[in-house]
Amino acid sequence: MSDNGGVTSPDVPDVPEALGPAGLRPRLPSPLREAADERFARHGVRLLLKRDDLIHPELVGNKWRKLTPNLEAAAGRTVVTFGGAYSNHLRATAAAGRLLGLSTLGVIRGQELADRPLNPSLARCAADGMRLHFVDRSTYRRKAVPGTLAGILRAVGAEDVYVVPEGGSNSLAVRGCQGLGAELRGHADIVALACGTGGTLAGLAAGLAPDQRALGIPVLKGGFLSADIQALQQAAFGARRGIWSLDDRFHFGGYARTTPELEAFAEDFEHRHGLPVERLYVAKMLYGLVALAEEGAFPRGTTVAAVITGAPLS
Repeated sequence: MSDNGGVTSPDVPDVPEALGPAGLRPRLPSPLREAADERFARHGVRLLLKRDDLIHPELVGNKWRKLTPNLEAAAGRTVVTFGGAYSNHLRATAAAGRLLGLSTLGVIRGQELADRPLNPSLARCAADGMRLHFVDRSTYRRKAVPGTLAGILRAVGAEDVYVVPEGGSNSLAVRGCQGLGAELRGHADIVALACGTGGTLAGLAAGLAPDQRALGIPVLKGGFLSADIQALQQAAFGARRGIWSLDDRFHFGGYARTTPELEAFAEDFEHRHGLPVERLYVAKMLYGLVALAEEGAFPRGTTVAAVITGAPLS
C-alpha cells in the first residue's frame, strides 16, 4: 500500500531547485486518496480526493503550483498582485514574500475598505509584510489596461516590480499547473476542481491524458470563464488543450458567498471524511459533484477525482 492512502500517484520529475527555494519546497506529488461515500457508490461512481491542500503549509494547493514559476520570474523584484478582500491568492503571495524575503504589494478591490478594520484574510496579508493599497471598484475593473495599471503603480511608488494578475493566472501559472494533470494520469476518468480565474483548470486539462476530462465548477457568477480559460491556454500553449467543461450552477450567489445549505453540506462532508473543507471554493465543488452524481451525470464505473485546492483560513 502506498503512503497516499491506497492510491499510488505516478512518478513525476523532481522539482527544479529554482522552483523549490528554502521555505517553498513542496510535497509532490500531492496525496491521492479514495473517499468511500455512499452518495457516489450507490451510482457506481468511485470518488478520489487529490490533496493539493497538503503541498505546502502556507502556499496551499494550486497557489504553490501557480505562484512558484512567477516568483522565480520575479528574480527578487517586488511582487505586485491583485485581489478582493478574501483572496486566497493574496494570502499566498504575502506568505511567499515573508518566506523568501520578497517585498509584496496587494492592490485590493474596494476603496471603501480602506477605512474599515482589516478582515482576518487581509490582516494575515499585512502580518506577512504585504503592503495593501485599496482602489475603487471602477479602477479595479480596468486594472489590466496599461494606463490604469501604470497609474496604480505610480500611486504607490512602485518601480521595477513584477506584476502577477488577479488569482495568479497567467501563462507561467498555467504551465505550472500542468504538473497537476500529469500526477493524475491513469487515476481518474474525470478530474474536478473549483475555478476562480481558470488558470488551474487550463493547466490541469493540458496535463491529463487524452482519455481524461477536466470539470470546472466556477465560484463566480457570469458565465465568462470559458473564454478566459481558452485565452489562457492560447497564451500558454498556442491552442486549446485537453478535454474540459464547466458547470456554472454551484456558485451559491457568487464569490465569497455561502448559504446555510452549503455550510451544512461542508460540515457533513468534514464529519464523513475527516477533511477540513474550505468554504468559498472547495465546498462548492464537492457539493456540485454530489449533485451531479445524484443526477446520473457520471456513468456507472466512473472514477472522479476531486482536487482539494485550498484549506480553511486558520
